This record gives sequence, structure tokens and C-alpha cells, in this order.
Amino acid sequence: MQESITLADAQAHLAEIIAKLTPGTEVVITQDERPIAKLVREGPAISLPRKPGSAVGRLVVKKDDDE
Repeated sequence: MQESITLADAQAHLAEIIAKLTPGTEVVITQDERPIAKLVREGPAISLPRKPGSAVGRLVVKKDDDE
């Protein structure tokens, strides 16, 4: 889905426009009836499942830290 708004409207209501966006929705910002920018809501970041032992050797506990 694509919506079009003017630059003046985007400047006046940017926070509201962003809050209403859903992932995959696009808003085209126009100036003098020509597209100049596009806002696209990103989906949630995809994270891979953690693997046991993947951080071996990355953390060093010094003897002073035991106290």
C-alpha cells in the first residue's frame, strides 16, 4: 500500500505519520507534485537463535573480579 503526502504535511505531522505506519507500508513525500522521498516502516529485526558455546573465549574473568 502506498500513500502520498506533501512535504509541508510531512514536516507538520511526521511523528504521527510514522506512528501510523505498519510494516511494508510506504508513504511518498512530494514537493510540487513530484516525489522526493519515501518512508517505509521496517519489520522487526530478525535475530538468529543463540547457540550454546558461541561466546567461548570472548569473556575473560580476571582473578580480581572473584572478590
